[in-house]
Amino acid sequence: MGASQSGRAHTFRDLADKTGFSIEQINNLHNRFTYLTQDEDTLRREHLENISDLALNPIRRQIIEAFFDKRNLGEKEKGSLQEIGFQEFVTVLSFFRPPKPRIADEEMRNIKKEKLRFLFNMHDTDNDGVITLDEYRRVVEELLSSYETIGAETAKAISDAAMLEVASVTVGQMGPDEFYEGITFEQFTQILRNLEIETKMNIHFWNLDTRTVQCGK
Repeated sequence: MGASQSGRAHTFRDLADKTGFSIEQINNLHNRFTYLTQDEDTLRREHLENISDLALNPIRRQIIEAFFDKRNLGEKEKGSLQEIGFQEFVTVLSFFRPPKPRIADEEMRNIKKEKLRFLFNMHDTDNDGVITLDEYRRVVEELLSSYETIGAETAKAISDAAMLEVASVTVGQMGPDEFYEGITFEQFTQILRNLEIETKMNIHFWNLDTRTVQCGK
């Protein structure tokens, strides 16, 4: 018993060092993990699908898939896992961790780049390193689907216009009938260079209970 607790404490300290969470936050997240998995050792998609608050999120599918995306877990190969352990669970959540106050500029730039890469991966659903018009359209249409007054055709028109605007930033002015392959991660970072994603993209861990996961902007 004592050896088991000692081993867990060591694991939690390692996770705190790697992710920037405090030991208290790691313990808190472990309670959430064991609740979601019903004390199993691994987390599967259906565990996250049962979270009521997440079910209301228009990009729920992308958020869930992000937990099983090998690119977000430090894996060298691309693809998805069928289940993850607690360490992988915390690793993904660390992308949403707000930066600590008064950190160096270089560290803040690295945090922003990591968050942008995570966000890029969520949009790049086929793992080819490019966000295509169809991929971007699906995300935008899912976001717009929460508005009952916006129909499917209107949502498509808005998403197409948004992607063409993005294209004009990276490859010049384009017409609606021109073929556009998509944007790379470097272009993605250029488009969002003025967005303070390092502070906007976070999850309010302190507001979590064992039944909900809440995403904040």
